[in-house]
Amino acid sequence: MINFKQEIAKVIAKETNLNEKELETYIETPKDSNNGDYAFPCFRLAKELKKAPQVIASEIKENIQIDENIIEKIDIAGGYLNFYVNKSLMTKEVLGEVANSEDYGKSSLGNGKNIVIDYSAPNIAKPFHIGHLRSTVIGGALYNIYKHLGYNVIGVNHLGDYGTQFGKLIEGYKLWGQEYDIEKDPINELTKIYIRINNLCKEDEEVLEACRNNFKKLEDGDSYCVEIWKRFRDLSLKEFQKVYDLLGSKFDSWNGEAFYSDKMPEIIDILESTGKLVESQGARVIDLEESGINTPCIIEKTNGSTTYATRDLAAIMYRARTYDFDKALYVTSYEQVLHFKQVFEVAKLLGLDEKYIKGLNHISFGMVLLPTGKMSTREGNIVKLEDLLNEAIQRAEEIIEQKNPELENKEEVAKKVGIGAVIFNDLANSRVKDEIFDWNQILNFQGETGPYIQYTYVRTKSVLERVEKTPEIFEVKVEALLDEYSQKVIRLLYDFEDTLIQVTKKEEPSILSRYLIDLAKAFSSFYNENKIIVEDIDIQNARIYLTYAVGKILKIGAELLGIEMPNKM
Repeated sequence: MINFKQEIAKVIAKETNLNEKELETYIETPKDSNNGDYAFPCFRLAKELKKAPQVIASEIKENIQIDENIIEKIDIAGGYLNFYVNKSLMTKEVLGEVANSEDYGKSSLGNGKNIVIDYSAPNIAKPFHIGHLRSTVIGGALYNIYKHLGYNVIGVNHLGDYGTQFGKLIEGYKLWGQEYDIEKDPINELTKIYIRINNLCKEDEEVLEACRNNFKKLEDGDSYCVEIWKRFRDLSLKEFQKVYDLLGSKFDSWNGEAFYSDKMPEIIDILESTGKLVESQGARVIDLEESGINTPCIIEKTNGSTTYATRDLAAIMYRARTYDFDKALYVTSYEQVLHFKQVFEVAKLLGLDEKYIKGLNHISFGMVLLPTGKMSTREGNIVKLEDLLNEAIQRAEEIIEQKNPELENKEEVAKKVGIGAVIFNDLANSRVKDEIFDWNQILNFQGETGPYIQYTYVRTKSVLERVEKTPEIFEVKVEALLDEYSQKVIRLLYDFEDTLIQVTKKEEPSILSRYLIDLAKAFSSFYNENKIIVEDIDIQNARIYLTYAVGKILKIGAELLGIEMPNKM
């Protein structure tokens, strides 16, 4: 498709002798379409050109040569140049692209670039609770969107399968293992053991020390500890897979923390060689005060066992060598901001190419809170994700039973609607905001929700079923789509690829969620204002084809977020 921003930047660059690519980044999309399709803020040039923005705007307007087949007119508002694109051309471009592309919005932008996304990462032997939902769906959406834009993406589930908590579980299993049926209900029974041993550790320092020693034994390859650990891991993964099957989550690598156990000695050797690894209160640390980080990064604990940081450093080294990444994204809660600041700073000491250090990026997000406050496995205060998803499906089924009891495949539709509602709710707002978990909010089937987008898609399918066939693109006369409501839809369809690019620039899937709501609303206005099935075949063909285009892009966009679309509701 024609890149209208590029065309505008080209003519401004010719007049001002400034960099075309930089000028393109200045171009904005006005919120009010009365102010044009694109606006160029001339105050961005005031310093360089040493003139007032309004003077710059007037001079550019007077002197630039525009192709009226591309730009219909230009006007000035304050220090802005407003550009109005040729509506017929944009409509033709959009519908032609829809006709010629199965994967609308797909791009070669990322060709030759490797992105590693580390997401989900539940802790073995602990419940997969709603706190893990955010990492799983944010990471999954970024994975899909980067892939759609042509990047080579590697999704890593960096399982929490190592650490002191396993020393605690091993100790609890030694003490009370016979009291629990771990094979029958692994996660719940292991959680009970974990809560119980954790409480005992608070009361008895010797028990806590035994737990720490268990983890050291695990690191050293003690056969008894390794055997128990493997059993806990295998049972946990089977339980986690039930949740991933419901969410449709897939990963390219399941290498968790334990995978790096034999790769950490190299990291410690490299850090020792820098002279920066020093002893502090019996532990070995890297002091980061010179970098503005007041808390040192602990590399080895007092008993010689490693830390999260050591394993993350080993993972960075491994991923750089294995995947040659341009970006490595870590999708975890904002509670880990300090941890990743430390790790990324220490990574500079590993001797890696500068591109790998620059590519490290922590994609933080707010917590999922209960109305009563923060969740904690230790306190037994959690909502299991599998329970939540099954409850969402059940509630969706009840709504379908009330509204459309004759619907075929009710169970399948309820699954798509219920899980879609949960995923969209999580991705609807900026990822950095805390989210209070509320059944009524998550399963609200009115307003700006996943079910609303699904319903709009179903409506497009229903319209298409009322005609014998969807017209071919050559049967569509764009002159029939120049009204206000059609053009709002066309403009949004045109912006789809740019929306996906904005998601990757800000690592923010809610940009796509917002876009899908806007597109669904614009189609509803178009549907309400323009009768689609009419006597004039040219008008009907145009409106049917626009309806087909909307359905296609809603489906592609929703699937990029991880939401499946039902054909009927």
